[in-house]
Amino acid sequence: MIGRIFGLFSNDIGIDLGTANTLVYVRDRGIVLREPSVVAIQSGANRVLAVGEEAKRMLGRTPGTIVAIRPLKAGVIADFEITEAMLRYFIRKVHNRRKMVRPRVIVAVPSGITEVEKRAVKDSATHAGAREVYLIEEPMAAAIGVGLPVQEPAGNMIVDIGGGTTEVALISLAGIVFSRSVRVGGDEMDEAIVQYMKRVYNLMIGERTAEEIKISIGSAYPMEEETSMEVKGRDLVAGLPKTLTVTSEEVREALQEPVSTIVEAVRITLERCPPELSADLVDRGLILAGGGALLRGIDRLIAEQTGLPVHVADDPLSAVVEGTGVVLHELNFLRKMASAERP
Repeated sequence: MIGRIFGLFSNDIGIDLGTANTLVYVRDRGIVLREPSVVAIQSGANRVLAVGEEAKRMLGRTPGTIVAIRPLKAGVIADFEITEAMLRYFIRKVHNRRKMVRPRVIVAVPSGITEVEKRAVKDSATHAGAREVYLIEEPMAAAIGVGLPVQEPAGNMIVDIGGGTTEVALISLAGIVFSRSVRVGGDEMDEAIVQYMKRVYNLMIGERTAEEIKISIGSAYPMEEETSMEVKGRDLVAGLPKTLTVTSEEVREALQEPVSTIVEAVRITLERCPPELSADLVDRGLILAGGGALLRGIDRLIAEQTGLPVHVADDPLSAVVEGTGVVLHELNFLRKMASAERP
C-alpha cells in the first residue's frame, strides 16, 4: 500500500546503462537524458568534477590532476564507486521531485553478465537513490523498444550492437530462447582503427579521433561512392604532429575483424534456432539496434551472409531505453520475468 502511494509521487525511471552512452527514460515524459558514460575525477581525491558530455570533452585532454574515465567496460561495471556517482548524478538530474520519494528504476543490462555483475548494477542503482531496482536484459528491452511482438509464440530476432557488447537474441513468448553476447562493439571498432593507423602509418591517434573516422567514413560493406578524410595525430617516428588522408576502403579493412565477430555471433544464434522459429525468421528477418547499427552497410553484410531480410530500427540508439519505458507501464510483466529467472 505504501509502495503504491509512493508510486503516485515518484517518477519511475528506465536506464540504458551503456558502455558508451547512458540514456534515461522517465515515465510519462519519454527520453529526458542522453549523455556519454564518462566521469572526470580529481586524481588521488576521487572527487567527481564533471559527468557526461562535459567529461567526454576532457577525454585525452586532461592535465595530470584530472582523470576522465569510462566506468563501464564491455557493458559491465569496471569501477563501482564512479558508476554509482554517475548514476546518482543522472537520477538527480531527471528526478526533480522531493528527495524523500525515491524512484523505481529499471536498468537494462547485457544478457551475458554474471550474477555478481547483476548484483553490482543493483547495488549501484540502490545507493544512487533508487527505491526498487529491476533488471531487464538489453536484447529483450531493444526488441520491445523497436515494437517486436515479443509476447507472441513466434520467432523475433534482435541484434543490439552497443559500445561494449553485441547482443544477439532469439525471442518468443516473452522469453529469450537463445542469446549470444560478445564483448565486441563500437569501442572495439574504434580500437581497431587506432591500431590500423599505428601499424600502417605510424600515426598515433586518440579514441575520439578514431570514433570520428568511424562515424564519418566507416563502413562494413563496399559503398557506391568511396570517400576520404583528413586525420590529425602524432607521428610515432618523428614524434611531431602530422596530418594525412585516409580512405573509406582503408577504414573498412581496419574494421574487418570486429565486424566479422558480430556476423559470426549472428550465424551461431541462427544455427541454434529451433526449426519452427527459423521458419518465422525467413519472413520476418532480423532487426538491428544500438549505435553500431548505424555503421554503413552492416545490414547489407549480415543480409548477404545469412540470406535473411535485415532491417535497421528507426532510432537504433534509443531502442533499449524505449523498451525500458514500455516496461515501466507493465511492471507485472517484469516481475513475472524476474520470478521465472530465479532457480
